[in-house]
Amino acid sequence: MNGKIQIKDLIGLLARLAVGGLFIYSGLIKALAPAEEFGYAIESYKVLNAQLSLWAAYVAPWVELYAGLLLAAGVFTRLSAVFSGALLLFFEALLGQAWLRGLSITSCGCFGSGYGNSITREFTQNLVFLALAWMAARYGGHWSADKAVETL
Repeated sequence: MNGKIQIKDLIGLLARLAVGGLFIYSGLIKALAPAEEFGYAIESYKVLNAQLSLWAAYVAPWVELYAGLLLAAGVFTRLSAVFSGALLLFFEALLGQAWLRGLSITSCGCFGSGYGNSITREFTQNLVFLALAWMAARYGGHWSADKAVETL
């Protein structure tokens, strides 16, 4: 490369930081709150029973937090971006099935139990972040820990 900053590299960095920041924030908010609150939000989707919902409430925030940290730092950049995109697709499936079934979801649980947007808004927001995850996977490797290790 000629050393010039290219717009695609800047877009990749910003996309990587946006998606990583989203997962860091959402994971941290849920990890610091009682798991039962998030477990109740998970249970309202009527996919898991109460026991599995609580188990998911203990695990999911940490998965989100670590996925966000890896992506924001650019560690295993492409894999981290693809994994984050897969999480977003999974969340879209959960939101979509709740929407189609007409479930009354008062809090999606996306950013803790106290935060509640409509399912439609969360679905749309996730589509935007899914596009950003794709950009992070495609162009996010330039200013990353991966790149720094590669140049050593």
